[in-house]
Amino acid sequence: IQYGSNKAEKLNRSGVERTAEEILVTAVVAGWVKTGRIAGGGAFAFVELSDGSTPMNLQCMVSEEVCTGSGIPSLSSILTTGTSLAIEGELKRTPEGTKQPVELKATKILFCGPCDGAVYPIAKKKTSFEFLRTQLHLRARTNTISAIARVRNALSLATHLFFQQNGFLYVHTPIIGTSDAEGAGEAFQVTTLPMAADAVVSDPMLSEEGFEALVAECSAKGGEVKEAKVALKEDPKNEELKLAVKERVDELMALKGKIEKAKYRKDHPDGFVRTKEGTIDYNKDFFGLKSFLCVSGQLQGEMYACAMSKIYTFGPTFRAENSHTSRHAAEFWMIEPEIAFADLEDVMNCAEDYVKFCCRYLLDNCSGDMQFFNRMIDKKVLSRVSAVAESKFARCSYTEAIAILEVEAKKRKGKKKFENEVFWGCDMASEHERFLAEEHFKCPTIVYNYPKDIKAFYMKLNEDGKTVAAMDVLVPGVGELIGGSQREENLDVLADKMKAAHLDLEEYKWYLDLRRYGTVPHGGFGLGFERLIMFVTGVPNIRETIPFPRWPGNALG
Repeated sequence: IQYGSNKAEKLNRSGVERTAEEILVTAVVAGWVKTGRIAGGGAFAFVELSDGSTPMNLQCMVSEEVCTGSGIPSLSSILTTGTSLAIEGELKRTPEGTKQPVELKATKILFCGPCDGAVYPIAKKKTSFEFLRTQLHLRARTNTISAIARVRNALSLATHLFFQQNGFLYVHTPIIGTSDAEGAGEAFQVTTLPMAADAVVSDPMLSEEGFEALVAECSAKGGEVKEAKVALKEDPKNEELKLAVKERVDELMALKGKIEKAKYRKDHPDGFVRTKEGTIDYNKDFFGLKSFLCVSGQLQGEMYACAMSKIYTFGPTFRAENSHTSRHAAEFWMIEPEIAFADLEDVMNCAEDYVKFCCRYLLDNCSGDMQFFNRMIDKKVLSRVSAVAESKFARCSYTEAIAILEVEAKKRKGKKKFENEVFWGCDMASEHERFLAEEHFKCPTIVYNYPKDIKAFYMKLNEDGKTVAAMDVLVPGVGELIGGSQREENLDVLADKMKAAHLDLEEYKWYLDLRRYGTVPHGGFGLGFERLIMFVTGVPNIRETIPFPRWPGNALG
């Protein structure tokens, strides 16, 4: 409802409090037609209108008289799915027992944007997600994608509410950087060099004969300049001679420019400036060194945590991993808090509290959409999200988790066997993570203290010398939802780990400086926002959880 005059005691999204007065509000509503049908022998039509703000449609009753009186030829013109309408009318309560608590009786159609049903690609019947990915500009009009969009919006708000209410500062970390905090996949390179190279190779390379002819022409032109200058020296006030000298000099400079361009083209056959070793010289690039789209804002987040105590980032990240699985996207959003003066226990507590807060927020504020997902996508999603919101997360060390999995692996036979081998030092697969959360502990589970060889260089080395203070939050239906750790605050230990990982210490000098100047125990975690949406909606593919998904071979929209 865009505007109106309220004549009822109460009207809100949860429903209508019935009053003795029939007309609840006079209003203008606007949206897109979901369905429509003619009734009353052609005297009027019922139109289901949606503006995307709620999972519920509003039924509008439009008479033939109102339709034609508004300049629309017939009722059939407003019934096609996808047609946009702005309707002025009276919102009335419906009789007890009807599906809709209210309906709008139209008094005037203010606007009609027609839609040709013969070619409109979003049909009323159920459409596959795969097809909808080819219609990114229209798929938000479908029930499922619009519900996901509303849940995404709610989770975004819940994220900011949680961290702001707990004293965290929101920090915008860069999208372009020079380091890879994850090392889990190839990064997208940011460079202007290919465009410059294309500009170079767009000019044909001169043959030896052509180059020699250009040099000879330049030499001859130089002679002409000398002759013109000699003539001007004899008659310095002659305006024609002055003009002739200027013209000859301009022509000579143009030829010299062509020679330099031809030399550059010859010396750079592919257009790129290269080092003595033959590699591309990135000192000539826009930023003066190799740069990438960031796969994480964690390292930059640590800078501000080591000055502002508690921060969080929430923004897009990128990974050029050639993966077509349902869990991977080239562009995705990450939530990454960092806490100073904190250990692994603090990080685990924050992660648990955050996930619970998000689940509870959805249940309290998106009940209609959550019921839709429970009915249409995953029959267990409501009970799963409710259980996470209310339950206390189980916790066990990696060593304990492996022992549990080894016992289970011995029990399993045939098709039920784990596909991936279980042993101390293995990187647990999704099937292992889901077994722990779904079957063994039967609740969200935090596994901590992982082997150092399977975790990143920045994670704090434990006293045993074999494990690091890392943790993963595992949830039923998904597996890993969050990964985090206490960061290594000891300068010497961190430098040794970076050398072992073959990282350039000079390139990471700024990161080491955080340990040189007032080092502090600190930690944080990262959560893939789209994976959280998959968990709370039951949607099986990450490509539906982000408005404009990017994956190998696709950047539509």
